[in-house]
Amino acid sequence: MGLKLNERIHSLNVWVARTRFGKWHRLEGSGAKRERIGSTFTTEIRAGLATFFAMAYIIAVNASIMSDSGGTCVCPGTEEDPVCDIDPDYLSCVEVVKRDLVTATAAIAALTTFCMGLFANMPIGLAPGMGLNAYFAYQVVGYHGTGSVSFPLAVTAVFVEGWIFIGLSILGIRQWLARAIPTSIKLATGAGIGLYLTIIGLYGSAGLGVITGATATPVDLAGCDAQYAADPELCAHHKMTSKTMWLGIFCGGFVTALLMLYRVKGAIIAGIALVSIISWPRTTDVTYFPYDAAGQSRFDFFKNVVAFHKIEKILVVQEWNISSIPGGSGQFWLALVTFLYVDILDTTGTLYSMAKFAGLMDKRTGDFEGSATAYIVDASGIVIGSLFGTPPVTAYIESGAGISEGGKTGITAMVTGICFFISLFFAPIFASIPPWATGSTLIIVGSMMMTAVAEINWTYFGDAIPAFLTIAVMPFTYSIAYGLIAGIVTFMILNTFAYVLDKLTNGRIVPDNYDKRDGWSWRMALVEDSADDDSLPDPATEAKGIKGVAMVFLPPWIFRLVVDRKKRFWEADEADGAKVIEANSSTNAGGDGETVIEVQSEDSVASSKEKQ
Repeated sequence: MGLKLNERIHSLNVWVARTRFGKWHRLEGSGAKRERIGSTFTTEIRAGLATFFAMAYIIAVNASIMSDSGGTCVCPGTEEDPVCDIDPDYLSCVEVVKRDLVTATAAIAALTTFCMGLFANMPIGLAPGMGLNAYFAYQVVGYHGTGSVSFPLAVTAVFVEGWIFIGLSILGIRQWLARAIPTSIKLATGAGIGLYLTIIGLYGSAGLGVITGATATPVDLAGCDAQYAADPELCAHHKMTSKTMWLGIFCGGFVTALLMLYRVKGAIIAGIALVSIISWPRTTDVTYFPYDAAGQSRFDFFKNVVAFHKIEKILVVQEWNISSIPGGSGQFWLALVTFLYVDILDTTGTLYSMAKFAGLMDKRTGDFEGSATAYIVDASGIVIGSLFGTPPVTAYIESGAGISEGGKTGITAMVTGICFFISLFFAPIFASIPPWATGSTLIIVGSMMMTAVAEINWTYFGDAIPAFLTIAVMPFTYSIAYGLIAGIVTFMILNTFAYVLDKLTNGRIVPDNYDKRDGWSWRMALVEDSADDDSLPDPATEAKGIKGVAMVFLPPWIFRLVVDRKKRFWEADEADGAKVIEANSSTNAGGDGETVIEVQSEDSVASSKEKQ
């Protein structure tokens, strides 16, 4: 029976790979010029489900955080004596806003993630950004609207930021900025995000609750029950007593890890589902629906099972009268700029680390396949999401859960998007996945992403110290963007000083291992139209001259339109008689994500096959 089932699955994978759908997504066996070795239709479906279950918490968490701003609800009372927390009409309004945000979060995640898979062919999920939503709710708009910018003006800032992003993506500036990040920082970003995931998994709001903030130390061991978590002193006397924490560690952590140890497919999904099902009955000590106000509210929503809530209070509520801000328009522009630079660094770091984890990076160009399209999809999602009343949309590091299951193509993201669409109607179920069900998963994925550390150039301090700061600052500041800033600034200071001193002393004073430095990665390789034409430069030759500069600063489609003057400028260049062979099958189940790329002519490919 099992043998016949495997044969049918294999036949299905082969059939799908040979269709136009399979060739578009470059499944193995599709005949596409850049097949993604090891990718199969059924594996991509499983990976998409894993990504969704790892990301599903955002439906409830984003709605909870954003609703603290009050949305468009008006808090009664005076500025000195607001009564937001006790006024029943206001609280009822906020509850509607929260339901609106559940729908909005699921809707924009469904749309953008599906488009990321369909158009960019990347296995990466998108949703309103964690961190950005906290900044939006607690600093820009403020708790219950006590900030300097109103909710409508804040989503207007997000709307404008999205259009700026679209412009930067079309002109290729985002891709160039990403290529300009030094190699050591790019490698460190993946490891830093791995630790960032670990912090999320260990913390309480979206994880196991093993650690918590403290007063005497930055963080402290926690693991106390919910009734003690709010008081650090009480929690200190009840450390590691939380039953939900132990449930997440053993059923979500060790069970998942053991299944992965023996390469059981769907291990991550199984772990999340097991913990969630155990946590749903109300009569247990590990229930997600305790008999208190919060638990009753979650259970009332959970009982609906199938329910669609249309957006009532936060749909298209932009406010363009910037002069109406009490503190002046400066607060609006500050929010806009902050959204912009944090999103650029956050999204760029996440996209590149996930592309590397999936084995989709091109070492010659320092870029990943479909980067321009991926950026445009992300930027368009920001614009559309602002109309739904959500904070900026960004790529999610939880995509690593699906990639670790073998996801390498956009089919993974499309499946995740479809699941988010289904969650519009089953939001009570999907929003009821407890944080301790996904906490161990995030830690496991984080451990997989640490493999990039081995590739960092630790022999030269100009690469090693910035890389280490990038890795360390990300989890310690709870910000991917701040980690990148720390690493890039340190890299620039150290290496600029070394470069200037080297030139001034005519090479007599140089740092140790200066000749082994990674250097800058902003230049792209010049790939000519024919690999067989001896009159043309070698395919790996660096771009030089005016054409080389154009290749560096212009996105490929503008280069083909303006410089090469090709009529079908939207189609990617393929060297005549050349193939790009990617040996990235090792990324399945926690591979190192490294991409080995060779440029070979048809004859050399044929001869190599004969030798084999």
